[in-house]
Amino acid sequence: MSKYKGESHTHFAKAKPAMMASTLAMSISSALVGGAYAEESNVNVETNEETSVVMDTLMVEGAGVTVSDNPYAEKGAPYKAKTLADVRRTRDIADTPQTITVLTKDQIEESGKTELKDILSAQPGITLGTGEGGNSFGDRYIIRGYEARSDVYTDGLRDPGLITRETFALEQIEITKGPSSTFAGRGSTGGAVNSVTKKASINDTSTQLDAGLGTDKFQRYTLDHNAAVNDDLAFRINGLYTSSDIPDREPASEERFGGLLSATYKATDNVELSADYYSFRSDDKTDPGTYLVDGKPDKNVKYVGQDGLDFQETEADIATFNIDVDMGGGTRLENKTRYGTTANDYAISVYSTRRSGLRTFTGWQENEYLGNQTNFILDADIAGMRNTIVVGAEFANEKVASGNYTVTTDSIGTINPYDPDNSSWVGSIDKNPKRTELELQTISAYLMDTITVNEDWEVFAGLRYDQFDYELWAAESTSRFGVVTPETVYDYDDGFFNGHLGLVYSPWENGNIYASWSTSSNINGGEADAGTSCGYGGLCTDTSGNYAADPEQSTNLEIGTKWNLMDDKLLATAAIFQITKDDVIESGVDSYQTGGSFNTGKNRVEGIELGLSGNITDKLSGQVGVAIMDSETLKSFNPENVGKPKANFADNSANVQLKYQLEPALALGGVVTYSSEIYGGQPDSAARETISLPSYTVVDLFATYKLNNNFNVRANLNNVADEQYYTAVYRGGSIVYIGDGRSADVTVSYLF
Repeated sequence: MSKYKGESHTHFAKAKPAMMASTLAMSISSALVGGAYAEESNVNVETNEETSVVMDTLMVEGAGVTVSDNPYAEKGAPYKAKTLADVRRTRDIADTPQTITVLTKDQIEESGKTELKDILSAQPGITLGTGEGGNSFGDRYIIRGYEARSDVYTDGLRDPGLITRETFALEQIEITKGPSSTFAGRGSTGGAVNSVTKKASINDTSTQLDAGLGTDKFQRYTLDHNAAVNDDLAFRINGLYTSSDIPDREPASEERFGGLLSATYKATDNVELSADYYSFRSDDKTDPGTYLVDGKPDKNVKYVGQDGLDFQETEADIATFNIDVDMGGGTRLENKTRYGTTANDYAISVYSTRRSGLRTFTGWQENEYLGNQTNFILDADIAGMRNTIVVGAEFANEKVASGNYTVTTDSIGTINPYDPDNSSWVGSIDKNPKRTELELQTISAYLMDTITVNEDWEVFAGLRYDQFDYELWAAESTSRFGVVTPETVYDYDDGFFNGHLGLVYSPWENGNIYASWSTSSNINGGEADAGTSCGYGGLCTDTSGNYAADPEQSTNLEIGTKWNLMDDKLLATAAIFQITKDDVIESGVDSYQTGGSFNTGKNRVEGIELGLSGNITDKLSGQVGVAIMDSETLKSFNPENVGKPKANFADNSANVQLKYQLEPALALGGVVTYSSEIYGGQPDSAARETISLPSYTVVDLFATYKLNNNFNVRANLNNVADEQYYTAVYRGGSIVYIGDGRSADVTVSYLF
């Protein structure tokens, strides 16, 4: 945040020798990758000078970054991201008029969390949703009280499918808060999540091997190898194998295989081609959790799934190709294409107090995605002001087929939810034909401009139009009430505009204040995994069978301030916001039936969010986030809902991750996560205040130790107090997700 406005957004800036703040993880990477590090000479360690622990990679002018460095992070502050990976975000995070939380590679690794679900659920303003018959079991996020399971992106393109997502190949995670359909397209009411993958680099050849062992049969092995073939060509491979029991919930378990192969080729000085292929497989026995008794979770329930039956398998195969052309004169052209397929199959048994026995939820889903995005960027002086203009177009075609399984029970033992040893099952499970098939095609165009009016004022404006064609085939079905719905094809199309305005005022050298207005739209049936399940974001029909409702509309108003402190190594942010969602499509009076009420709802979320990321002192680094929010149902087809809070919503939440460089080789750290009470219910519905989860605070600890220039050891102790806590609840209370119990592991890293 300098007085020179609009610093060019580039990922390949020349690197200069610099002294890094005292953070052990980056000093280790620097020493190992570069083979040398800059350390202030003539330092007498006996004098206790702080420079004895301040290290940085020794780089040659123009050599660029090494693969161990996050190219988007602030140099010398590995917990602070400086820029976003999306080229459409043309200014540094500190100069962008919107709340954006970025989790860097170092922060992710040191937290000990390896699943995107666990990382996001710990962040302020984000909660989890449960799976059920209406939507697949899988990663499901709720940002600022609004469903976001379809608002997940990788490298700026939509990530298809409701699947398990790992972090082994990620550079950073970018969480944009508030409606932003100008960037994301449909949805993004509460925000969007963009995962940034590791890219092949022509600047370095190195290999990092990580091996971890721990309690609950935990084992995890990762490979990160980058090969710079020559000055123009590089390859990189990231690999993963991991398996473990769920702490204190065995036989619930996880097993995952994954790989990311990427390549970069500089065809000319101005043209760069890159491609990657991501493959992932999981074979889990998902923990069905517990259930509510008298409105509260039963703390004594053991794993009640059935051995031989329960499973969850996900897979993903996704290829991306990117062309980046520097056209000279401040112009740049980027085009990226993605084709991917994902699948999610599961059978999960849940003990039901209502039935005094097991309920088995089954499902399968197959997704196919083809997308293309083109961005033309012009950075030029117009009318005496610097304008950074982005003109873009996007095409997306999503296909989703889904069905379920038939479970045939030959014999079954007596199920005791308090005794995991007597849950046995003998029988068969058969995959049924598809029940629904969706094809959603979208064509989009957008225009954005960031205008540096003068050294104190900057304006951002964006406009986007999305035109979609929706077709959903549904097989004949019979509801639990005996209502037969014949085979039906639902087909409609529509379009919508969305806008974004931001104003930044920064008369100070290191800080600014800003105001922003942004909108988003979501369509009837916008949650692609939900089929015709109206209450879960699937296609809603009214009692007459009509379905072409107007898109839901959301508006965000935000006023905030951002400050670069500690020589630009620490970013402090604060924002007041209000999200209003109008024209909400509500499920019917009885939410178990398909009939809906079109555009009759309205709700609002308002609050304050505070953030701090980077180097707090020379030896203390961290990231702090606090969200204090309030939600209210403003309109509803059911007058009794008006005034009630939103479901799956925590009024207050916080996450604090700190690391202290105790001595040159040793750093100690911890993570504290807090969430207030959460009420159950369906997305966009008023909360069922008789269905609730208690507040919780979870404390994790970690330590890193540098053995030598090649070895680093990290130890993690998660949920130190073995707190029994709950992260999500189904609307009726028959499904409650249990947070992980205490666990410990040690990871050794070797880089050469």
